[in-house]
Amino acid sequence: MDNKDVTTENTNDKQVQKQQSKPQDNEKKMEDQKQQKTEQPEKVSPKLNPRAGLKLAKTNGASKRRVYKVVLTGGPCGGKTTGQSRLCTFFENLGWKVFRVPETATVLLSGGVKFSDLTDKEAFKFQENLIRTMIQIENTYFELGQSSQRDCLIICDRGVMDASAYISKEKWEKMMSANNWNPIELRDNRYHQILHLVSAANGAEDFYTTEILKKPSQDHACRSEGVDIARELDYKSAAAWVGHPYFDVIDNSTNFETKMNRLIEAVCQKVGIDIGDRLLATSRKLKFLVASLPPDSEFPPFQDFDVVHHYLQSSGPKVQARLRKRGQKNHWSYIHTIRRPNVHGQSRIEVKTQLTHRDYMNLLAQRDDAHFTIYKRRRCFLINNQYFQLDIYREPSHPRCKGLILLETYSSHTGDALKNYMPKFLNIVKEVTGDPAYSMFNLSLREDWSTTKKFWPALPEEVTTTNGNKVKPTNGVSNMQLVLNGHAKG
Repeated sequence: MDNKDVTTENTNDKQVQKQQSKPQDNEKKMEDQKQQKTEQPEKVSPKLNPRAGLKLAKTNGASKRRVYKVVLTGGPCGGKTTGQSRLCTFFENLGWKVFRVPETATVLLSGGVKFSDLTDKEAFKFQENLIRTMIQIENTYFELGQSSQRDCLIICDRGVMDASAYISKEKWEKMMSANNWNPIELRDNRYHQILHLVSAANGAEDFYTTEILKKPSQDHACRSEGVDIARELDYKSAAAWVGHPYFDVIDNSTNFETKMNRLIEAVCQKVGIDIGDRLLATSRKLKFLVASLPPDSEFPPFQDFDVVHHYLQSSGPKVQARLRKRGQKNHWSYIHTIRRPNVHGQSRIEVKTQLTHRDYMNLLAQRDDAHFTIYKRRRCFLINNQYFQLDIYREPSHPRCKGLILLETYSSHTGDALKNYMPKFLNIVKEVTGDPAYSMFNLSLREDWSTTKKFWPALPEEVTTTNGNKVKPTNGVSNMQLVLNGHAKG
């Protein structure tokens, strides 16, 4: 979420700590007190967490092998079958071992089960057994991945949360409770990444109709109804995954070939693979400043999370290392991120590693005291086939973060096309993509921007302030007053 930055050597950290003022010391005490409260042992559900065996990546981002689990989901005729094949070929060509987990519903329904013939009780038990079967099938492949001597990609044709799209909320919650299943663990911690391939019925209707025309037994009226049902199923399957930390929506804004390339690109970005110019980069991360938080009633269905970020001391200049803790109802997931500078023209390379709570607590010893801990409430929602994350900064923090609200999304749209996809109920002040003033790394710095040498990237020798004046930087950073969320920030 941040721009690239320089990291701090231990000697510099000690100098910074000596230079900090008493107010900063008080802020740090408040922060440490909150940290002690929040870093207590937490509820975990190892029973459904196949990541427990993952090896902890070294601080410099190097690891001997990786096991990466993705889910391909979406409505009918979205390209899941083709996408699975393309991903398999691409990663096998890179030398990875690839496992493809079959769709459990297809396996069971192909045995003669007709859902329409089942009573309500039978349908409930069928869905319950379907999830049990899915978990066992997936775990079989996950264990094979752990024993693989190569990097391993595991592609799941739909995941556990997809079942919630075909059952009422009340029955779903009853099923979760009866089996002692934690839906937060199932959604957020079981898989590394969710890729929703939007149905052709939503944005590429001609192609969806072409597929239906191959079935001569169906007339035009049935085709029209089929499109409507497909759109509904597409939305429900997407809504089931809202809240997952790495949820990508691959829509129909491009031709099908480019859609498949975008799918591969999305996985490569999260894994941290340098794809060079082999794929056309069409989607980019966008960030917007939001003036204020509207009432909850104005939002579509959403999921809220508590998020805590710690910056760590890293292996060298221009490399970021950070920890992220993200959770709901005291159930947490932990991520270690290494961000590297530009490589072969790519805007950034990030390597993310899922951690256990024990690994997370051990790595906290490497915290960089030049940075505040960042506390946020993150709201995730889906609108217009676009997935958004709204970050609401919370205290304790530097005063520059007070009242700060940032909206993020990935999109290949620009200009008016992008405006049509943006949430109309949010008062968006401006786009701040790539603006170092809104980089989490810079926002978390304890020192004032006008005196610190750690602001990244360093500003030029002469810059233009918000009122149009030319100023000289101090220690490589402009002494201008930046305005964040309508307030002057130092």
